Amino acid sequence: MNLVRSGSPGATRTCPHCRQTILESASICPACRHHLKFVPGQTTAGAPAKKSFSPLVVEGKIRHPRDGETWEYSIVVTVLDDNGAEITRHVAGVGAMRGSEQRAFTLSVEVFAPDA
Repeated sequence: MNLVRSGSPGATRTCPHCRQTILESASICPACRHHLKFVPGQTTAGAPAKKSFSPLVVEGKIRHPRDGETWEYSIVVTVLDDNGAEITRHVAGVGAMRGSEQRAFTLSVEVFAPDA
């Protein structure tokens, strides 16, 4: 029995745990980090054994000033193709900040070659 799904690169499915759209080739959901299938050679820490890298990592913080009204924020992720056309747009989170509160954000793009 072959536990690795055979689909075209970029094919997606829904994580049965958190219902996020993920790559069909994923053995661990990048959103909830639940294991989705057994992969021989998988490390115990949960990282896939196949080669991967992050060509983009952006980290930042925002701090609300002591005085002032409450701020509301939306975290929006947009993916564009070579021509600048929007492929997808997703609200990753929303929230509010009051005086002197701080939030830290990290965006990373994880890249790997799916199994042949």
